[in-house]
Amino acid sequence: MEIQQKPQKYLSKLQAREKIEHYCAYQERSQKEVRNKLYEIGLKNSAEVEEIISDLIQNNFLNEGRFALAYTRGKFRMKQWGRMKIKQGLKLKGITGRLLKIALSSIDEEQYIQTLALILEKKNEKISEKDPYKRRYKLSQYGMLRGFEPDIIAEVLKDSLLD
Repeated sequence: MEIQQKPQKYLSKLQAREKIEHYCAYQERSQKEVRNKLYEIGLKNSAEVEEIISDLIQNNFLNEGRFALAYTRGKFRMKQWGRMKIKQGLKLKGITGRLLKIALSSIDEEQYIQTLALILEKKNEKISEKDPYKRRYKLSQYGMLRGFEPDIIAEVLKDSLLD
């Protein structure tokens, strides 16, 4: 049994630029995502890829700061991820250093703690464990799985009546 591969399409530089502009206009993208997509759609010359990325930045289709903020807001508000998980996701997308810190600091601290408390309350209702120590352990593990910091989880568990 032989596996057939699809023949690789080779796009011209102009066709690739048009396609990637639509890709960037649809939603915010990181440079790493765009670079990978350009290679995926058939560009082989790294000079052409870098030139297209440069043009996208100049024409404001691509903005790493804007991407980092949008990613952070989306993952916090929609998926209710904590800073640690968001930070890991941003690093995987190629965002590091100052942009990473700015994006993470855009999360309102009060809203962050409220979100964690809400998540833990919902989880607490679903846990059938009677032993309060095991219950706390399960809740703290769940909070860390969602990307929240252990010290903030402990503070929220201490301040709430989740027992």
